[in-house]
Amino acid sequence: MNIAENINLIRSKINQAAKSHLRNPSIINLVAVSKNFGITKIEEAINSGCNIFGENKVTEAKEKWPKLKEKYPEIKLHLIGHLQSNKAKDAVKLFDVIESLDSEKLAEILAMEMTKQNKFLEIFVQINLGEEEQKSGISPQDADQFIKKVINDYKLNVTGVMGIPPANENPALYFALLTTIAKRNNLKNISMGMSGDYEVAIALSANFVRVGSAIFGTRTIS
Repeated sequence: MNIAENINLIRSKINQAAKSHLRNPSIINLVAVSKNFGITKIEEAINSGCNIFGENKVTEAKEKWPKLKEKYPEIKLHLIGHLQSNKAKDAVKLFDVIESLDSEKLAEILAMEMTKQNKFLEIFVQINLGEEEQKSGISPQDADQFIKKVINDYKLNVTGVMGIPPANENPALYFALLTTIAKRNNLKNISMGMSGDYEVAIALSANFVRVGSAIFGTRTIS
């Protein structure tokens, strides 16, 4: 299958999952994860109707996206990977949404940088759902306090949460936890679910699903 066919299949599955759980399919956003894929494949996805893309690394995104965003100004670009504080300036300049706020230090730096650039991005707080040492994110028990602090102290436009369940575990329990955190803090956006589990995520209130390999195929670069 080609990229257009893959996208049509995924959208069909999104619609079916939404309808099965009495949700409006139009509020569920497909984020095409274009990490390690080049401009040709990205343009195929754009021409097939994708208008939201996710990148993991600022350095890679800087190589691909300035010209693409100039050519396709309607595209929204999400940073979904860990953001190093020294890359905050470039991230604010290039991205529209940062899904991976994971520390107070980063919140402070982003607030200063957005003020400097007069560009105020939407922010999602990354929750480390399984409290895994190798993953970034705020622990679930600290999430409420952290969200309130970065909104009140740093005036960040926090509109959502993002999380990744531990591999080889039932994702539903973790998706339910993320949804609970979002609702408890009156956040409208819940970014969860990837190629293997986005239908489960939709059943549990995701309105952003991040899909890479099911759109673009297997990545050849790690």
